[in-house]
Amino acid sequence: MGEIATSDRQITLFYNSKSSRAKQTLAYAKAEGLPIQEIDVLRTPVTGTQIIEIADRLGIKVSELVNQDHPTYSTKFNKADLSSEDWIKMIQNNPDIMKQPIAIRGNITILVETPSDIIKI
Repeated sequence: MGEIATSDRQITLFYNSKSSRAKQTLAYAKAEGLPIQEIDVLRTPVTGTQIIEIADRLGIKVSELVNQDHPTYSTKFNKADLSSEDWIKMIQNNPDIMKQPIAIRGNITILVETPSDIIKI
């Protein structure tokens, strides 16, 4: 059992409150009447265990959770071959570089590309 509590009755949404796609996704979900547990990664630090669990649920490496096109990433970091622990620390110290929004419902986890993706879960 993972650290992230999941339910088939509610969607857990990891998002960045400064992201327009995240705001649109949240608004879309609420308009559809979907029950949402909101986790703003800028206000609620994501633990290393949660980062690993999210990556595992998405079937990707921790490094793939980092948006390498984000301005914070490109100004602060050089592309490098880092360990998973290094990527986790990078996300924890700079939560705005984490790809998001990420929606979890029961055993299903998706990286939301467009706000309407939220109804797929």
